[in-house]
Amino acid sequence: MKILPIIAIVSFGLTSCNIYKNYSRPEALPVESLYTDSMMTQADTLSSLGSMPWQSLFADPCLQSLIAEGLESNTDMQIALLRIDEAQAGLTAANLAYLPSLTFSPNGSITSVDGHKANKTYELPVSLSWEIDLFGKLRNARKESQALLLQQRAYGQLVRSELIASIANSYYSLLMLDSQIAISQQTIEIWKEQVRTMELQLKVGDIRENALSQARANLNGLLATHSTLLRQQRETENSICTLLGVTYRSIERQTLDEQTMPENIGIGVPLELLSCRPDVVQAEMALAAAYYSTNQSRSAFYPSLVIGGSAGWTNSLGQAVSNPGGWILSALGSLTQPIFQRGKLISNLRISKDEEEIARLNYKQALLAAGQEVNDALYAIESYGHNFTYHKNQSEALENTVRSNELLFKTNNASYLELLSSRQDLLNSRLNLVADKFNQLQSVVTLYKALGGGSELN
Repeated sequence: MKILPIIAIVSFGLTSCNIYKNYSRPEALPVESLYTDSMMTQADTLSSLGSMPWQSLFADPCLQSLIAEGLESNTDMQIALLRIDEAQAGLTAANLAYLPSLTFSPNGSITSVDGHKANKTYELPVSLSWEIDLFGKLRNARKESQALLLQQRAYGQLVRSELIASIANSYYSLLMLDSQIAISQQTIEIWKEQVRTMELQLKVGDIRENALSQARANLNGLLATHSTLLRQQRETENSICTLLGVTYRSIERQTLDEQTMPENIGIGVPLELLSCRPDVVQAEMALAAAYYSTNQSRSAFYPSLVIGGSAGWTNSLGQAVSNPGGWILSALGSLTQPIFQRGKLISNLRISKDEEEIARLNYKQALLAAGQEVNDALYAIESYGHNFTYHKNQSEALENTVRSNELLFKTNNASYLELLSSRQDLLNSRLNLVADKFNQLQSVVTLYKALGGGSELN
């Protein structure tokens, strides 16, 4: 009965040093202050963009087809899935560590002395070794493997989210270049017609040579810009093909004006961000793995109990050789208590604690970065929306200005410089409209990724 108080004392000591405690999320983290007050009000009334399936967010069928192909063929995505499989195998091994290990090691020998008849002996043993997890070493190893598996799954989700965002942004970049090329082509045609008109005006003495030279210079500048846009268009198609894991091909696509955005964009509450955003989950699972690694370092200070034994068939019993053979059985139990390890156990525990604290700080930083990205993306969507409205109004006003200046220039009531300036302003305004539309779409993609980009790994 004297052993019961000893067991109670040991159990209390193990509990107090966390060996059998499960990981719990640290307190005093900036969970509730990730968003501004106005965004928190929005979060309470609107559904979260982060939990929206990508098929619902990206309604363009051409873009949907590209994303589906990328998720199937992208090399980074395939590597991430293999990493998950590796972590799953590690967890399986950790679960099986509770079971005894069995080995079968048959052996035999032939012995002859001074040419006499040879003695033949053999053994057919099956050995068993079973470590009893009295002090939580195997348990914490299994818990660490579980955390590592979740960490790899979060990494896979992170790769998936990044891939979806990269394909979408590249696709929108391609649509923006298409629009810019169309505007550039229209502008070039207008300038070509203007140059032809001015050449006729020069012949009758209505304009000077320097005005025609300036028009030709502007036309060549537009042609150079158009050539650059065509090159960027091809490069963007190449980058999309690389994301898809295929060689170059022309990308089927719609237009920038056909793209739509969700009417109500919600961010969700901060706790939902914790459960959806993969890099936050990854950072937390790294912290959990470090926590259980520290527990394993603590467990190393306690004794390990191993039960072993063997059973088999042999014809060598003692000094006699018998045929047929007989059974041989053995059993062994060993208890190993570390006493002096040259400071190794203490150093390992210190390192594990430091790694756990590093993981906690990384987790905190991941939360702060998540809040910043969400705040920036939400403000960018709002800001580019305002810019689009302003530039649209500006473009409509400049169109009227250009038409008026064209009529005045034909009647010699406006200078060529005035016409040139108004056309340049209209071109810039149209390009700004395209850029605003693209930036809005890109900000939605950024927000989608910042909120987790969907929570299910396909």
